[in-house]
Amino acid sequence: LSDSTSDYAKGLSSNFQETFKELGGTILTEEAYQAKDTDFKAVLTNLKGLNPDVLFVPGYYEEVGLIVRQARELGLNVPILGADGYESPKLTEIAGKDVLNDVYYSSHYSPMDDAEEVVNFNKNFKEKYGKEADAFNALGYDLAYFLKDALERAGEPDPAKLKDALEATENFKGVTGTFSIDENHNPVKSVTVIEMKDGVPTFLKKLDPK
Repeated sequence: LSDSTSDYAKGLSSNFQETFKELGGTILTEEAYQAKDTDFKAVLTNLKGLNPDVLFVPGYYEEVGLIVRQARELGLNVPILGADGYESPKLTEIAGKDVLNDVYYSSHYSPMDDAEEVVNFNKNFKEKYGKEADAFNALGYDLAYFLKDALERAGEPDPAKLKDALEATENFKGVTGTFSIDENHNPVKSVTVIEMKDGVPTFLKKLDPK
């Protein structure tokens, strides 16, 4: 169930379907909505009738919160999966903590991760800013050190050499995980899986790229 107007949702949906099928899964149907929609009961009723094992909703928290709430109201209690578009405290505000269970999404970071580099980063962040770091803080931190690493390997702040060094990045270890840059300049990186429990995002596991 995805936003037909969003390139973000389309890309995630396409990749999910390809991988899910490769792993032996069956896609029962594809349904769509549009950003700013608020009533999803008709499409969720159709989905419930198919008796799915899981529902993949690659959207943003504004619509996802309503989808989760309405799905649970209709008795569609299967696990709901998504990605970092869920990453907002407003997801719980919109859905309601009482129904926000069995919801999982991929993210970049969790302050509950017990990896040493995450624990140290979050401790230092809390000491300086008085709150736990979120995924955006962690990404910003990694970006600065990613650039520092490339500059050191380039040897000098020459644009061409820096570009080459950035492209050649392999196994850079940051607080959001380990990543390398592929031929399309995309980071192939670790992913953090978050499970919602009574509206609270909790760390489930971290998966590293193969």
